[in-house]
Amino acid sequence: MKSVFAGVSALALACGMAGAAVAQTTDEAADELDVLIVTGTRMTGLRAVDSPAPIQVLDETALARVAQNDLIQAIAQNVPSFNAQAFGGDTANLTLSAKLRGLSPNHALVLINGKRRHGTSNLAVLGGPFQGGATADLNFIPLGSVSHIEVLQDGAAAQYGTDAIAGVINIILKDQTEGGSVVISGGKYFDGGGLTGDITANIGLSPIEGAYLNMTLESRWHDHTFRGDVDPRTIDTPYNTASSSRLSRYPQIAGHPDYPYMNRITGDAEYRLNVFSYNSGYEIGPDTEVYSFGTYGTKYGAAYENYRVPGLIVGKDGTVARPFGFSPKEAIRETDYAASLGIKGKVADWNWDLSTTYGRDEAAIDVLNSLNRSLYIDTSTLTTKGFSPTDFHAGDFMASQWTTTLDVARGYEVGMATPLNVALGGEYRKDKYQIKPGDEASRYKEGSQSYPGFALTDAGSYERENWAVYANLAVSPIEALKLDGAVRYEHFSDFGDTTVVKATARYDFNEMFALRGTASTGFRAPTLAESFYSATNVSPTAAFVQLPPNSPAAKLVGIDGLDPEKSTNFSIGFVAHPGAGVTATFDAYQIEVEDRIVGSGSLFGSGGAKNIPAVLAAILANGNVLDPTVTQTGITIFTNGLDTRTRGAELVVTYTSDLADYGAINWSLTANYNETKVTKIAAPPAQLAGASLFDAAALSDLEDSSPKYRFVLGGLWTWDKLTVNLREALYGPSSNLRSRTGAVYYKTEIDATFITDLEVSYKFTDSVKLAVGANNLFNTYPDMVNAQLRDDYFRNNSNAYVTKYPTFSPFGINGGYYYSKLSFTF
Repeated sequence: MKSVFAGVSALALACGMAGAAVAQTTDEAADELDVLIVTGTRMTGLRAVDSPAPIQVLDETALARVAQNDLIQAIAQNVPSFNAQAFGGDTANLTLSAKLRGLSPNHALVLINGKRRHGTSNLAVLGGPFQGGATADLNFIPLGSVSHIEVLQDGAAAQYGTDAIAGVINIILKDQTEGGSVVISGGKYFDGGGLTGDITANIGLSPIEGAYLNMTLESRWHDHTFRGDVDPRTIDTPYNTASSSRLSRYPQIAGHPDYPYMNRITGDAEYRLNVFSYNSGYEIGPDTEVYSFGTYGTKYGAAYENYRVPGLIVGKDGTVARPFGFSPKEAIRETDYAASLGIKGKVADWNWDLSTTYGRDEAAIDVLNSLNRSLYIDTSTLTTKGFSPTDFHAGDFMASQWTTTLDVARGYEVGMATPLNVALGGEYRKDKYQIKPGDEASRYKEGSQSYPGFALTDAGSYERENWAVYANLAVSPIEALKLDGAVRYEHFSDFGDTTVVKATARYDFNEMFALRGTASTGFRAPTLAESFYSATNVSPTAAFVQLPPNSPAAKLVGIDGLDPEKSTNFSIGFVAHPGAGVTATFDAYQIEVEDRIVGSGSLFGSGGAKNIPAVLAAILANGNVLDPTVTQTGITIFTNGLDTRTRGAELVVTYTSDLADYGAINWSLTANYNETKVTKIAAPPAQLAGASLFDAAALSDLEDSSPKYRFVLGGLWTWDKLTVNLREALYGPSSNLRSRTGAVYYKTEIDATFITDLEVSYKFTDSVKLAVGANNLFNTYPDMVNAQLRDDYFRNNSNAYVTKYPTFSPFGINGGYYYSKLSFTF
């Protein structure tokens, strides 16, 4: 406790000393603070600067000043407590996510125009700080469609639903009825790869009197990067003299264009993305409006998997199936869409809003440039070659959500400084999740190399219904005091009932200083994907089954389904206007999560330091056939087995320097300090006696893999037609533990690192602007993976040796990205 508050105090002191000289990185910092907000309150007419709860507002100009036209990066570069995933394993590399306040991506609720957004069907499975993420895929919302974003950094389960534990991201779409823009951008990384292009067009229309229609179309493409080391199998050592994977056994490999960097797994996936969005409304009366908005998008992505050596697949006739080996790819063909239809108005002093939203994400998973080893061998004879397809359909994911809400609110004069605002509402939600099996060749015996097709026993269709009602009261008993309270009751068809509450207060001592604080409870049911996802993850040396917690096989290792998480959230802070145009907000917080749902560590059935018979029994019971060439087998599983406590603080300071004839500089300092601790670990089930569900690696992913702090100091200089935006970010230290067998763990550390972003733009005319810039201007890389860990992998000829930069790096592993943007407005 003492160390936490010492850290918070140090942060506050450092920021306070800098406060007189810093401010926000948006064009109109003061205007943003004055903007009316709709998130975190059921009141109308509340300004961001007057909010009782911490909230940051990002306008479209701030969002546009990022290197890539990517909504995740646009938020992450402006909100220090929002950490974006830079790299994912397996299919998670095809759907990157982000997390708020150091919690799981599933703990932040995404809204579009105040309506709940559906989650992705592509669950992040492999271990790491983003494991379990299945939240909304922000890449299917075009950045050019966004008017502004309100980021509520506070528990809000009682207001919006029981998964809003870390906060709420409310994306407000443009509703202009005239004009528009076309933005063409492109760039690539300084050290090669990642060539990116984007074309976004937006237009506002008024089809008929009293109506608005705003539409955006975006097309984006991004190429592979590679930031790995040499493949250790290309180097002869005393440790691999007898290994069939030693590539010197195959002299033809030396002529391969990628030699000796044969394994291309460490780097960005390629993708092509096309997204359309609309936002519309029509006034059917003086107090009534019909509205609708939605998105539709398609994506193709492909990521390299581990290289397979020529000797892996040899037919009975002695023929080597692929003389140069092969580098499989995992590919995704994804369709994501959502639409909301609603009607709102006012009747007898009651404001009301009735809406329904349907969202769906479908992902078809393919394996390209691969082979099924057993199929090839089994179809060969002593005189004929075998057969196997090279491309496979591994299966499909589907996730959908249908939400219908009714919200009503009005004010009552009760003899206080403000009317008593009463808000009431109800919600019905139905979630579905489905896994479809792969084609027959992809699941024959051990399946396609690198990513076996989903087995018939993996497949299934699941659903859940949820009913909720809420009440929210807000009032100012005296002018200086704001009080806000909410209670929400929810019923889940599979988990029963829960009630969560929230209380918020703010007291303005004068125009210069106000205190604010919140207390709330939360409850999160596991996503259907967390409960039922099942697949086999393989590498050239290991095969691990992701065991579904709600399966008979899971009971063999003592896991009988998932329970909901429960949380408590406290925050206290201040808002200060000390004068001279300076505004500062500071909020400290604590979030406790009981029965947190996390992925287990590796539980070995063979090849580990501790091998568990129940693990092998569970694999067999789940119907999985593992690759006979691997040396390690085991399982991983999502489970409730620990409690966590997250403590931190956030600061925003803004200031504007008037340079008279030389324009003005808007300064900003935003900062976040965040620390998560595991406070309780449940005893392992009897079936896993002598082992732990959560090894040191799994615990380090929770506690240490995110930066302890992050400061972002920015200056935006605007002078006539010239704009210069300079942003300096300091990422605090982060680390994780990893082991090859579970016997010895090695620590990889990333020291505190400065990252500089710079953009210079010039308006040639009122309609044409050119911008050039760099994200990570000085091409900075994270510290390398622990040398002893890599040496351990090297001695064992493991593919993992190629990963030389830690994939949990908060600023990525690709170095500097340089870009240009040409904007046309009309």
